[in-house]
Formats: sequence, structure tokens, C-alpha cells
Amino acid sequence: KFMFFLPITLIISLMASLLVAYIINPVFAVDFMKPHHEEQKEYGKISKKGRRLLIFYGVIALLAYLSGGIMIGNIVLFLALFMVFHRLVLYKVIEWWQTKAWPGVQKRYTRFLLWNLKKPARPMILTFVLFVFAIILFAVRSPKVVFFPQGDPNNIFVYVKLPVGTDPVYTNSIMREVEKKVDAVIGKENPIVESVITNVTVGVTDPQDQDQNQYPNRGKIAINFVRFGLRNGESTSKYLQELQNLKWNIAGAEISVNKEQSGPPTGKPISIELAGDNLEELIQNSNDLKRFLDAKKIPGVVDLKKDLEDNKPEIVFDIDRERANREGISTAQLAFEIRSAVFGTEAAGNNGMTPSKFRDVDDEYPIQLRYKYEQRNNIETIRNLKITFRDMNMGGQLRSVPLSAVCNVYYSNTYGGIKRKNYERVITLGSDVKAEFNAIEVAAKVEKAAKGFVPTGDVKVKFGGQGEEQAETGAFLGRALMISFGLMLLILVLQFNALGKPLIIMTEIFFSIIGVLLGTAIFKMDMSIVMTGVGIIALGGIAVRNGILLIEFAEMQRAQGMSLWEATVEAGRTRMTPVILTATAAILGLIPLAVGLNIDFQTLFTTGNPHIYFGGDNVTFWGPLSWTMIFGLAFATVITLIVVPAMYLMSERLKRRSEVILKHFEMGHALMYVPFLILVLRFTLWRKKIKLDYGDLDA
Repeated sequence: KFMFFLPITLIISLMASLLVAYIINPVFAVDFMKPHHEEQKEYGKISKKGRRLLIFYGVIALLAYLSGGIMIGNIVLFLALFMVFHRLVLYKVIEWWQTKAWPGVQKRYTRFLLWNLKKPARPMILTFVLFVFAIILFAVRSPKVVFFPQGDPNNIFVYVKLPVGTDPVYTNSIMREVEKKVDAVIGKENPIVESVITNVTVGVTDPQDQDQNQYPNRGKIAINFVRFGLRNGESTSKYLQELQNLKWNIAGAEISVNKEQSGPPTGKPISIELAGDNLEELIQNSNDLKRFLDAKKIPGVVDLKKDLEDNKPEIVFDIDRERANREGISTAQLAFEIRSAVFGTEAAGNNGMTPSKFRDVDDEYPIQLRYKYEQRNNIETIRNLKITFRDMNMGGQLRSVPLSAVCNVYYSNTYGGIKRKNYERVITLGSDVKAEFNAIEVAAKVEKAAKGFVPTGDVKVKFGGQGEEQAETGAFLGRALMISFGLMLLILVLQFNALGKPLIIMTEIFFSIIGVLLGTAIFKMDMSIVMTGVGIIALGGIAVRNGILLIEFAEMQRAQGMSLWEATVEAGRTRMTPVILTATAAILGLIPLAVGLNIDFQTLFTTGNPHIYFGGDNVTFWGPLSWTMIFGLAFATVITLIVVPAMYLMSERLKRRSEVILKHFEMGHALMYVPFLILVLRFTLWRKKIKLDYGDLDA
């Protein structure tokens, strides 16, 4: 769902480009394109038509400057200067490239192709060897595998949790102490820090916990940094590491530090679910498992915590039902009086029935009556609350007794909440991973260590959270890749009316993964499960298209009477240009996204300062996808120009040999009937002879 718009955009844009290629481009070619000899007449000088065009550009630029459109005027002047540069200088470079440089490249490629086609099995063997080498190099370099790519955080969150039942005023005082420690790390006047916001009670939970309730015992500090281009190359990850490794030394406070999450919301990197029906067994096993894993001291784990509050304080009003019945007081009346004292009751209106409302211009508000703050928060005041009732044992006389007369009031502890999943009670042990560690590797170590824990009772231990979602996403991407392969293969079979040629084209996708593995391993880039997977799927379409260009041209040449060898060589030589152009255009278009090239064109054409810088949030997120396609396309181009012609030549030769063998088999199969036919003929003649000799007697 998160990546839905990427394939939809590609599908729509490719369909639109197909329409443009078949309808709009031919019209434009007829109307605007000129033969080369006519275009060459205008090169090396500024013709009358060119001078008129320059005057037109100058008028538009002047009008733009007079109206205050400096940027538009500068753009028009840039176009005019570029036209002059092209007519006087650039055409020579283009002519040299088209007439000398590129034909020389084509000749060298043709010689290299001929050398490979003499022994077509040679490039195939080298490709398989390179594939094995890529796997080994990838395993040796072992680049980090992440679910979604992570970069320098734009926001850092400090979560503070105090014992349940803590007063918000006390929580606020603790947050003041935490603020001082945070300021000591990031500095008071740090130029890359945009704001530091502290929340108490409201908006204090971690979004990964799927809990957005209000807690008087919790607080959160949000540190917001300026955008990447204004940080002057300073990394924000160092502040995250310092805060995660800081010794807070605040009694009773559980403090965790995390950054904003990339991609869609997922669970914590480390999430262990304990499921069962018996709550006591669950609590016991969760405590045992926490102690078991804490003893392992696995590096990278921030702090393993369970999501069950099993020590929430409460005040119990235990009603003495026998005494209350003697007095004629119902439990509902006692509960109503306690609720009215603590939470309040809506005041009745003039008629004594409808609740009273306070109205202003915009809205109306219920009028709530309750005790003063210092009274409703004093347990002794509530214990002495007077219960007024009509005693029917004494003829309906009004009486009042203190609440403590019919209730035993005491303090106790209870559960903050019980969670269920698939109708089973669940306790989750979760933890974040420190910034300098890889989340997948740390989670794998925790899972391996947890396998040594043997739960007691009817309790099941399962790993969930981000790891479970990673497995589901990986399986989905694998299925999507297989389905896309199947659809492409189906279309290719319908196009070529054969199976061999589509299989040759489809192998390009398989071999292009070699480029992805080599590039990722050599530069030791992070491999994202989602972005790299989507990149490989997108890579398949371009690689297949280049293979179609080459094989289809070879088939067309053979249909015109050219031999297999000549058609294969001619297909490689002729289709080299569109194949390289397609791959180069895609690679150059992806490079700005891969390296995070940022240019401010508005300031470039107004002040002359483009504010160029590399990196940022976009390259962090889209970089793995872009580099996957760049590495894969670069290698797939080599495969298309060298390996595909070799495979095509080999397959057609094998097909020809198989046809010859099949003809021999059919001829030999027919010769098997010759002795039988001779035998039948001889028997027939012999039978006729018997008839002649013996009359009606028939053998």
C-alpha cells in the first residue's frame, strides 16, 4: 500500500509515452524535422531566421525585465545564448561525435562481438562465473540489509515514563530535569536545531506503540532539526547516539530515545509476543524472558520492556453489603456519590429534569458540579463523604452516614490494560535498536538467543513487529516479481510465437541482478528490502525491452534472406545505438536522485546562486531504488549487447540441429516399415500361389 503510487505512475506514464510515440512524434517529425543537408546550411553563422528569432527573444526578455520578471527574462536570454552557442560552436562537436567518434565505437564493438560469437559459449560461461563471484563478494562484504533506508534523523524523541499514578505536576518537574540534560548534549544555541518541544500527559506516546492515549505519568521531548541543506554537512546521528548512551540518573524514570520512523508505520525492530490464556503464566514468562535476554547483554538493544502495566495503583471501595442493606443504601447510590465527588455531576435545570447548559455565541457547555481540587484528591475527605438517604426503617426519616461506615477503603494494585490478539491474551516485549547498530542484525541475534528460553505452562513465544512485517513484505515482493515475470513471458511468447527467444530475453533480468550485487558489494551500500526489491522489479521492464529490440531485428533480417551469422552480427551493430541510448537516458535520469543533487533553479536564474548540495531525505529514501536500477541497467546493457546475441546464435544452431535430427529420426522411423512391407508383399504373393495350386483351400 505504501509503494502503490510508484507502479501506478509508471504504468500511466508508459501508456502515455506509447501514445506519444505512435501518434504525436510522427506528426512532429513531419512538421519540424529537416534533412541533415538543410540543417547544415544554418550552422557556422546566424541566418536571417536566426536573427529574427534572437530579436524575438530579446523583446520577450526586455518585457519580462520591465514587468519585474527577472527569472523569466534570464531564462529567455539563456535560451538565446544557447541557440547562438549551438549554431556557432556546439554543432561541430555533435558532427564530430556522429561522424567519427560513435562510428569508431561501433566498429570496436563489432570486432569484439565477432570475437565472442566465434565461440558463443565463452560469454555464457564468463557470465555464470561472474554471477558466482558476485554472490561470493556480496557475502564477503556483507552490506547491511535494512527494511526501509535510514539516514540522519530530522527529529529525535526522548520518551520519559514514570510510575503509574504519578501526578502531572511531578511529571512536569521531572521533564525540566530531562530538558537540562538534553540541552547539555545538543547545546543551547545550536544552529542546526530548529525547536525543542516538551509535552506532558498529552501526545507523549511512541507512534510505534499504537497507543495514543493520555498519561499523566509520561512526557516527551521532540528535538526538530533544520532541513538537510542548512546543516552545513553536520550529522544529526551523533546527537542520537549521545542521547541513547547518556546516563540519565533520574530515580524512577524510564527514559528511551528514538528517531522518526522512515516509511510506513511498523512495530519496533525487536518485538517478542507471548500468547496464552492464563494471565499469571504470561506475566511470569514475560518477566523470566526479560531477565533471560538481559543476562545475554546483546549489543545494540536499548531497553527491553513489556507493554503490560501490572503495577497500576488503585483505591478500592469495598462495600460492606450487609451493613449497607441494614441502612437501606444501595450500591448504585454509593457509586453515584463517589463518582459525583471525584468526576462531578451535571447540574439540573430549572425543571429539575434536563441538565443545565452554559451557552455562548458559538457553542453550549454542560455545567459540571464536583468537589474542589484539594478535596476530591484527598482520600480522607472522600472517606468522610456524607451519604444522605431516607431511612424507611424509621418511617422515611432523612439520615446521613459517612462513606467509611459502609465501605472499607484500601490501596491496591491492578493491571493497566490487557491486550488480546486472535482471541488470545498477549504480552509484548519490545525494544528499539541503537543508532550505530543494524536493526535486522540485532533482531536476528535476539531471536537466536530467545530460542534458548523454554516457556512454562501453556505459553507460546513468537517474534512479531518489524521482523514479521519484513518477512511478509519480502514474500510479497517475491510473488510480485514472479507474477511480473510470468506476464512478461506470456506477452513475449505471443509476440514471437515461440518459447526459446522469450527465455533468452528473460535471462537478462536474471543476469542484471549480477550488476546489483556487484555494485552494492563494491560500494558497500545498504540494501533495502522494500526499495531494492521494487528496483529489481522495475529493472526487468527496461532490460526486457532492450532484448526485444535486438532479437526482433535479427528475426527481421533473417526473414529478408540474411544468414543466421550475418543477422546476429548486424542486429548487434545496428541496435547498439538505441540500446545504449535507452540505458544511458535512464541511468543519467536516475543519477540526481541517487546522489541527492539539489539545485535551486529559481535562485540560479535570479541571483546566479544555485545553492547546490548533495544528500538529504530524498536520497536516503530513494537512493537504494535508484542505485539498484543504475547498477542493474549498466550490467544489463552489456548482457544485451554481448550475451544475448551469443545465446540467440547458440539457440538457433541447436534448433537447426534438432530439426535435422528429427528429420533423420522420421526417415529412420519410415525405414523401419520397409521389412514389414516386404514381408506383407511376399505373403500376399505366396497366398495367391496357394490359391492357384489348391483351389478353394485357404491357408
